Amino acid sequence: MLFANCMQPHTDIPFADLEVPEGIAVIDRRIELIEFAKKYLGTTYQYAGMNPAKGFDCSGFVYFVFQKYNIDVPRSSGEYKSFGISLKPEEFRLGDVLVFYGYQDNTQIGHVGIICEANGMNSKFIHASSGAPYSVTISELNSEMYTRRFYKCIDVMH
Repeated sequence: MLFANCMQPHTDIPFADLEVPEGIAVIDRRIELIEFAKKYLGTTYQYAGMNPAKGFDCSGFVYFVFQKYNIDVPRSSGEYKSFGISLKPEEFRLGDVLVFYGYQDNTQIGHVGIICEANGMNSKFIHASSGAPYSVTISELNSEMYTRRFYKCIDVMH
C-alpha cells in the first residue's frame, strides 16, 4: 500500500523538452571522434594511403577520420600551413589538429596528427607515423622529436 501511488502515472507534472547545451554536444562529438580514430591504432603506414585496409599516411589518416564526421580538412599535410587559425597551448582540445614541419626540413609542413589527450604542450596525439612504429600510434607532443618540429595547432571542429 505504501508504494501504490508509485505505479500511477503523474500526468499533472509538466515535462519540458530537454536540450543538450551546444558546448556539451561539441565535447561529446570530440570524444566520439577520438574513439573512432583509436579504432585504427596499429594500422600500417602507407605513403599516400587513406584506406584502413591498405594503410594511412599522416594526412590520409586525419582526412579519413574527419570525413567520417563530415568535416572538411586538407588531404595533404602541406596544405595545413595556411589552413585554420593557430591556437595557444592553453586552448588545445581533443580533436584539434597538430601541424609539424617535416622530419628533415624545417621549412615545409610534413606531418599532422589529432590531439587525443589535451594538455597544452604536454598533449598526446594520434597519427600515422612513418617512423619506428610505422603505423597509427599515439605520441607525446612534448617529446624532442615533435617539440622541435611543432608548427601550430588548429581547431577544425569549432
